[in-house]
Amino acid sequence: MSATAEVRIEDLALPNPVFLAPMAGFTDKPFRMLAHECGCGFTYTEMVSSEAILYGNQKTASLFDLSGEEYPVGVQIFGSDPERMARAARVVVERGAALVDINMGCPTPKIVKNGEGSALMRDLPRAAAIIRAVSEAVPVPVTVKMRKGWAAGEMTAVELAVLAEENGAAAVAVHGRTRDQFYSGKADRGIIRLVKKAVRIPVIANGDVFTPQDAGSMMEETGCDAVMIGRGALGNPWIFRRTVHYLRTGELLPEPTAAERLRMARRHFDLAVRLKGSGVAVLQMRKQLACYLKGLPGAAKKRDRINGCKTAEEVQSLLDEYLWEFSSP
Repeated sequence: MSATAEVRIEDLALPNPVFLAPMAGFTDKPFRMLAHECGCGFTYTEMVSSEAILYGNQKTASLFDLSGEEYPVGVQIFGSDPERMARAARVVVERGAALVDINMGCPTPKIVKNGEGSALMRDLPRAAAIIRAVSEAVPVPVTVKMRKGWAAGEMTAVELAVLAEENGAAAVAVHGRTRDQFYSGKADRGIIRLVKKAVRIPVIANGDVFTPQDAGSMMEETGCDAVMIGRGALGNPWIFRRTVHYLRTGELLPEPTAAERLRMARRHFDLAVRLKGSGVAVLQMRKQLACYLKGLPGAAKKRDRINGCKTAEEVQSLLDEYLWEFSSP
C-alpha cells in the first residue's frame, strides 16, 4: 500500500492526502495547530458566514484568524448570494486563506432554511453562480464541499461536482450521506466513486473515516485523491500521523495510551488558554476534552467534573489528577 507523497490543488502543494474536515465548534486554531503537528496534510477553519464576514463581526473574524499558523490553511465560507460570497472570499484571502472552500453540505436547519449549506444541492443554478463568482473573485483555489444529495430521491452530487468544475472549482469534497441522514446510517462510497469518474479535478472523500484502515479502503474503493477526517479526529489528532504512515507502508502504528491522550488534552487546553484566554477556553474546551476522555474508565464522571469547573486552574488540576491516575504503576 502506498499514498502519493504530495497532493496538488491547482498550485497548492500539500504534503499528504489526509485532511482535517471543517467542523463547527471544533476546528479552531488550537485544534488546527495540533492536527498539523500530528501530520495532517491540510486543515480548514470552521465554516464562516459570508454575511458575518461582510458585517465585520469581531467574533466571526476570530474564526478565520490564521496568525501564527505557518502553513497553508483553507477557510470555509457559506452563504446564498453569489456577489456577497465573492466579497467575503476576498476578505478571507486578504487575511491569509490559502484556499476558499464553499460549504454546500451543512445539514443544520438554521443554515438550510436560508438557502445555504446543503439547500444549494436543490438549487443547482444558484450553486453554480456562487462557485463561478467566488472563483473569479480570488487568486487562490476554490473548492466545494457537498453531500450525496438532499434525500434518497435527490442525489445531485455528480451533477453538482460537474457544475463545480465547469465554473472554476479546483477540487470537490464529497460526504457520502444525504442531508436528511445528517450523521446517521452509513456513508455511501459509491457516490464518491461516481463523482471521481465524472470530473477531472481532485476529489476528496469524507464520511466514516475513523481509522487508518478506513482511509485506506476509502481510497481504494473510490479512487479519491485525498480523504477528509472529521469526527474521527476529535480527541484523536494522532489519527493523521497513523493514517499517513499506514497509507505509505501498510503498517499500523500503535494507538495512543490513556496517559498520552491526557497529556495531549492538557496541551490542547493550555494552548486554548494561551490563544483565547482562560474564560473562553474553559467554556469552549469542554466538548474537546470530553472527546479525549471518551472510553477511559470513569469518563462520564470525569467529564461532569470538568464541566463544573469555573477556572482554567481547576481544569488543569483535574487533568493532572487524571493523568497521574493513568500514569501511576
